[in-house]
Amino acid sequence: MKLETDLSYMIIQNTMKYRITLLSFLLFLVVNTNLNAQANISNAEVSFEFVSKEVKGSIAGFTSSSSINFDTPENSSFTGSVAVETLDTNNGLRNWSLKSRKYFDEDAFPRISFESTVVTQNETGYIVKGNLTLKGITKPITISFTKKGNQLKGLFEIYSYDYGIKIKKKREDNLVKVVLLFDLK
Repeated sequence: MKLETDLSYMIIQNTMKYRITLLSFLLFLVVNTNLNAQANISNAEVSFEFVSKEVKGSIAGFTSSSSINFDTPENSSFTGSVAVETLDTNNGLRNWSLKSRKYFDEDAFPRISFESTVVTQNETGYIVKGNLTLKGITKPITISFTKKGNQLKGLFEIYSYDYGIKIKKKREDNLVKVVLLFDLK
C-alpha cells in the first residue's frame, strides 16, 4: 500500500511540475510576443536633400512620443519633432542663413513637428499619413516606411515653397527629399 501511495504522489508531483513548466513557457511566449509587437523610437537620424541645389544636410534634436504596434499598425501613432537650431548643411554661412527669418525663422518657429493621422501596412512596409508643421504652416504628408531588424527607414518628399521657404522662385525647384532612420526599442 505504501508503494502505491508513493507512486501516486510522484505521478501527481510530476504532473504538477509539467503543468507549471508548460504554463511558464506559454506565459513567456505571450509576454515576448507582445513586447515584439510594441515599439518606441529610441533614436533618430533625419537627413535631407534640397534637390535643385544638390545640398544635403541633417537635422537633430529629435523628440518623440510615438508608439508603434506592428501587429495592429492602425493602433500606432507617430508623433515627434526636431530642433531647427540643429539644421546642418556642412556650411556654416548657409546654415546661419537658412535659420534666419527669411527661411526657417528659428526664433519664431524653433521646432518642426509631425503627428500621424493614419498608419497602415502594405506589401513593402508601412504607410504613415499625418501632418507636418514647418514654420507655423501645417500640411498633410505621407511617409513610406520599411522595417529591417530594429530599425525603420522612412522616405518622403515636400516642397519647401509650400511652407513659406522659397529658396528658388518656382515651387517645383524647391523639392526636398527626406530620409528618417528610427532605432526601435
